Amino acid sequence: MPSNIAEGDERGTNKESLRFLFIARGSLSELETQLWIGHDLGWIEPEDYRKLSERMGNVTRLLGGLIRMRQKRLKASET
Repeated sequence: MPSNIAEGDERGTNKESLRFLFIARGSLSELETQLWIGHDLGWIEPEDYRKLSERMGNVTRLLGGLIRMRQKRLKASET
């Protein structure tokens, strides 16, 4: 995820940055799936799963805010 965000930011345009933010969001979903599988198979303790899920929720909200900000910038630059 951080690498996706960094790569998009270095592209120099809101459109490219936004594209890579959506890729990062997909990577976050992949991580969420792996976390769930690890928990379901008993590889992750319930308390660790809860903490990690909570942190992932925070990251999801932050990433969503960043996406909304870039979308507003993109719309503003198109007008």
